Amino acid sequence: MFWNDDKPQKSVILPDDVVDLLFSISCREIPVDHAHALSTALKEAAPEIFESSDIAVHTIHVASSAHGWERPDFNTDEHLILSHRTRLTLRVPKESVTQIQQCLHGATLNINGCELVIGKAKSKPLSQQGTIFSRYIQCLEDEDEDETRFMQRMAAELEKLGITIKKALCGKTTLLHTPDGEILTRSLMLADLTPEESVKLQQHGLGGGRDMGCGIFIPHKGIDAVENIENDVSPSSA
Repeated sequence: MFWNDDKPQKSVILPDDVVDLLFSISCREIPVDHAHALSTALKEAAPEIFESSDIAVHTIHVASSAHGWERPDFNTDEHLILSHRTRLTLRVPKESVTQIQQCLHGATLNINGCELVIGKAKSKPLSQQGTIFSRYIQCLEDEDEDETRFMQRMAAELEKLGITIKKALCGKTTLLHTPDGEILTRSLMLADLTPEESVKLQQHGLGGGRDMGCGIFIPHKGIDAVENIENDVSPSSA
């Protein structure tokens, strides 16, 4: 964990050239571990929009519990039960929004045997919130990277973006399964970012695998409620 004192924030003009594109979907359920299957299905449905590396695919997330149902643990063969409010979200260049909407609207995806039909989409600007987190950031493949070394590497990567860590919390590890093997990931929460830093990090992400939901940062309610952080950032937050 890193923890530095707050600094006053300055008013800045924030870029808006990257947005989240939220698609309505018709789908009853999907596997808990669906990152690779979703990425593959999207590329098969619209290969032209994935010719560049500018498209990031959020994994589909649902509430931890609702109406007596509880979200299953991540590393299981169980499924997430989706509602009509569940969205498929892509992080895309603003200039590509129209093309991506046209390519994906009406497409039917096969997510490991689960049918998902893509509906209409709405764009949403990136959050200016100072506390953001990523559920999955890829760990190094060539060695067993513990939490300390992971945080040191994240600090170095953030420095390349001109961001100095003020408050950060590393979560537990999660294994994402692919036909080529498992990908070890860790969750990461950052707090006390300036609006400029927050947007920049959401635009660029950290590490590889953003077509599988890795390195994508989203807003979080805060870092002070530690007990809630452990629930929301843990591997069960599929």
